[in-house]
Amino acid sequence: MVGTMVLIRLAKVAMIASLAAYAFIVAYDNIIDYQSNYEFVRHVLSMDTTFPGNALMHRAITNESVWRIAYAWIIATEGSTALLLVVGALVLLGRLGAPAAAFNRSKVWAVAGLTVGFGLWFFGFMVIAGEYFAMWQSKVWNGQDAAFRIATVILGVLIFVSLPDSDRE
Repeated sequence: MVGTMVLIRLAKVAMIASLAAYAFIVAYDNIIDYQSNYEFVRHVLSMDTTFPGNALMHRAITNESVWRIAYAWIIATEGSTALLLVVGALVLLGRLGAPAAAFNRSKVWAVAGLTVGFGLWFFGFMVIAGEYFAMWQSKVWNGQDAAFRIATVILGVLIFVSLPDSDRE
């Protein structure tokens, strides 16, 4: 019979692996269907669908090279998130039956991946795109709701994974 300790550890591994799969699919989709989300980045950075005459338009970036660099950075960050989370899930899976101290130390890869993902979807999409580039003003090119959902899930998993595991049932 599988003990509670192992079930909790398996739950952590499953959540990390699920987020790894999510980040991988998002990065993959952005490479395979490059143009769809490139348009999103272009519209957000150029602020061309924000409220007409808003006082923040001096922040708009209309340089195509900057749009492409920003999009490449987003894809690279999604890919990095996926890679760190895959490593994190595999390392933790390999230490499933290890003493608590070893299992807890092995969380570093997962915590790194979760932190990078949180940074992208919260800081990148909520803070920079949402507020700095006023994405919230756009009825068409507004990804704040999706970014908030993703950041919230990542934060919940980060909290759960960070809880110390013990050796006792």
